[in-house]
Amino acid sequence: MFEHIERVPGDAILGLIEAFKKDTNPQKVDLGVGVYKDAQGNTPVMRAVKEAEALLLKNETTKTYIGSHGAPEYGEVILPMVLGEGSPVLAPAAPAATQSPGGTGALRLAADFISTQLPGKGIWVSNPTWPNHHGIFTAAGIELHKYPYVDAENRLDFDGMLAAVQQIPAGDVIVLHACCHNPTGFDLSREQWQQILEVVRERGLLPLIDFAYQGFGEGLDEDAYGVRLLAENLDEVIITSSCSKNFGIYCERTGCLIMVAKNHEQMENIRSQVAIVARENYSNPPAHGGAIVSEILHSAELAAIWREELTEMRDRINTLRRDFVEALKPYGLDQKYACVAEQRGMFSYTGLQPEQVDRLRDEFGIYMVRSGRANVAGFSHENLPYLAKAIAAVN
Repeated sequence: MFEHIERVPGDAILGLIEAFKKDTNPQKVDLGVGVYKDAQGNTPVMRAVKEAEALLLKNETTKTYIGSHGAPEYGEVILPMVLGEGSPVLAPAAPAATQSPGGTGALRLAADFISTQLPGKGIWVSNPTWPNHHGIFTAAGIELHKYPYVDAENRLDFDGMLAAVQQIPAGDVIVLHACCHNPTGFDLSREQWQQILEVVRERGLLPLIDFAYQGFGEGLDEDAYGVRLLAENLDEVIITSSCSKNFGIYCERTGCLIMVAKNHEQMENIRSQVAIVARENYSNPPAHGGAIVSEILHSAELAAIWREELTEMRDRINTLRRDFVEALKPYGLDQKYACVAEQRGMFSYTGLQPEQVDRLRDEFGIYMVRSGRANVAGFSHENLPYLAKAIAAVN
C-alpha cells in the first residue's frame, strides 16, 4: 500500500536548523528559525511564565478535558487583550473565543469554518506572506489568490495592495497581518488601515486578521490598532491570535480563534459550528499554555512583570534593527538596508537575493531563508560587525 509514496522536500526552515547544527564555523549565525533569542542566543523562559507555572503546579487539581472551545478563563483574558479593555465589541454580541493549538491551529479552524460555511468563497493573501498560509488554506479546499504587498525596490507597495483589494469579489476573504508582517516586517500605518477598512466595507469582504506578534511591534495596544478598527466598524471579522510568541511559550502551542458577529444569535450559531470544526481536528486544545496565560493576566503582579519582559524583548529587537543599519555605514550600505530599521517584529525582508543568501551560508556560515527573510532576534552586538562585513562581501 505504501510503495507508491514519494519523498517530498522537507520544510526549508527546519532544513536550515539541521545545516546550522552541522556547520563547524565558530562564527556561524542563525537568522532562520522564527523564535525570539536573547543576547546569548537562547530562547529563555520568561520570569512571569516560571512563576505562573509554579502556581499552577501547586494549585492544579485535575487534568480533565477543557472542552472544544477551551478554558473559559482563557477567553476572558484574551478578548480584552486583543480587542481592548472596555471595547464596544465586547458588549453586544460577546465575541466568541476558541482556544487553539497555537496561531496555526486557529488559522486551520478558520480555514475549515470558511470552507464548510462559506463554500465557494476565495481567500486572498499578501504576496509574500507566511508560507504556511498557503498550505493551511489550500488543504481546506479554499481557492487561494494573492494581492501585492512589496515592490521590486523592497518597499511596502500600498498603492498596489489597495488597487488589488478594490478588485476582490464581494464576499471573499482577505487575510491581513495585524502587525509585524511575516515575512517582510512592513506594517500598515494608521491612515492605511483606515483606507483598507473603507475598501473592505465597500466591497463586502470578510477580513481574517492574523495577529501572531502582538506586543513585538510598537506595543500591546499600538499593535492592535488595525484589529480593533475593523472589529469596531464591521459586523463580521475573524481574528487568529497567538500567545506562543509574546509569552515565549512556543512549545505549549497557545492560540485563539476570535469570531466577531453582528448579534448574539449569529454568534451562537457560529460558535456551534466552530466547536464541530475543533472537535473534528483535535477534540480539545492543550490546556497548559492557556492556563499559563490566564494565570498571568488574572494577576496584576504577574501581568506587570510580563509586560516589562515583553517591552524588553521588543526594545532589544528594535535597537538591533537600528544597530544593524549603523554597522553597514562604513561599507556605504546603510541607505540600501535602511528599510531594516523601519520594519517591525522579529522578521526582516532584507532585500538580499537568493544567490547572496547562498554565499552568506556557504562562505560565512550565516543562515537565513533564501527569500532574504532574516530573524532580527538572531542579531547581537557581538555578531553585527561580522554580519556587516559578510553582507558587504556579497553586495
